[in-house]
Amino acid sequence: MSESSAWQGMQFGIMTVSDITEDPTTGHTPSEAERIRATIQIARHAEEVGLDVFALGEHHNSPFWSSSPTTTLAAIAGQTEKLVLSTSTTLITTNDPVKIAEDYAMLQHVSDGRTDLMLGRGNTGPVYPWFGKDIRQGLPLAIENYALLHKLWHEDVVDWEGQFRTPLQGFTSTPRPLDGVAPFVWHGSIRTPEIAEQAAYYGDGFFANNIFWPKEHYQRLIALYRQRYAHYGHGTPEQAIVGLGGQVFMRAKSQDAVAEFRPYFDNAPVYGHGPSLEDFTEMTPLTVGSPQQVIDRYASMRDYFGDYQRQLFLMDHAGLPLKTVLEQLDILGSEVVPVLRKDLQRNRPVEVPDAPTHRSRVTAAYGDGPAREARPRANRGDNLTGGSPYQDAPVAAGSAFGAAAVRQGA
Repeated sequence: MSESSAWQGMQFGIMTVSDITEDPTTGHTPSEAERIRATIQIARHAEEVGLDVFALGEHHNSPFWSSSPTTTLAAIAGQTEKLVLSTSTTLITTNDPVKIAEDYAMLQHVSDGRTDLMLGRGNTGPVYPWFGKDIRQGLPLAIENYALLHKLWHEDVVDWEGQFRTPLQGFTSTPRPLDGVAPFVWHGSIRTPEIAEQAAYYGDGFFANNIFWPKEHYQRLIALYRQRYAHYGHGTPEQAIVGLGGQVFMRAKSQDAVAEFRPYFDNAPVYGHGPSLEDFTEMTPLTVGSPQQVIDRYASMRDYFGDYQRQLFLMDHAGLPLKTVLEQLDILGSEVVPVLRKDLQRNRPVEVPDAPTHRSRVTAAYGDGPAREARPRANRGDNLTGGSPYQDAPVAAGSAFGAAAVRQGA
């Protein structure tokens, strides 16, 4: 497995929402093809400058292009060696959990384990009817669909009956997770305590967007997640797995950064024509200035949220040209992240877990023993009359409808 040799207590990376936005300084709007090629180049460069993670959003409407994150991430996997490939986010509400289970297990295989995903409800209301769902059921859909996804990844044969999809009987999701260990799941939320509760219940990670709101808002969500993580017996509150978003723009001189970024901020579809750049940077983690200002701002995050495991930055949105984004990555990788790694490692309690990786999770599951290699038995294509269709999971006599299926890789 190819993973970074850097200290993995913290992972640093970038996330993109896949927007296609006019550059307000030139009037140029990239084509979809141009933006897709640029994003793949950005991901490759993220690895080249020493970042750990590239995360890609999911949208099904213009002006966004990323309707199939696994396709793009698989392409990036073939052009990188160390980069962890994630989503930001995968829509757990409108995607079929069966298809999520299959697609991301496949991505896990082709990336040699460099895959995890962040689940979320999304922020585009019309997407629900486009996929035959009711937005008024968004939260119940998120809860039920993940319960099924979790089951599909942790049980070879699944029987399922819920409110929002047709029942399953004797169903096996293929391929099985690589090495019998499912991709790590982050539950992403901007404002919903039920999602923090869901992450805690399963012992999964919780990712706070940390872009649009003051820190106090996210402090409450993360504190709830940590408390409930401990309540469900997964460890102490300090051992919960937390990720944060962020947003920066840097130049050697802070006044140059502000002058260059201001037209992009003022015209950005998300926050343009609202608060001033100065007000927004004061109220949120957006930091526009020198590399040292970014270091100081983000080194202080653990003072508010505790020691955490993943920091992602949004850097390619609002119409910023590719050349500028690559320059920003150069600064982030050479001047900011190395310092943040040292600062956030200093005085980090030994009981705080490192960022989860496929390698570490396989070791936790199997120790020094061999990991699972799923080898199918010959079968008719259904599992209604027996247990697991895999050779390493013996069928119990008299089992039916998967009731005696052996749990693998949980």
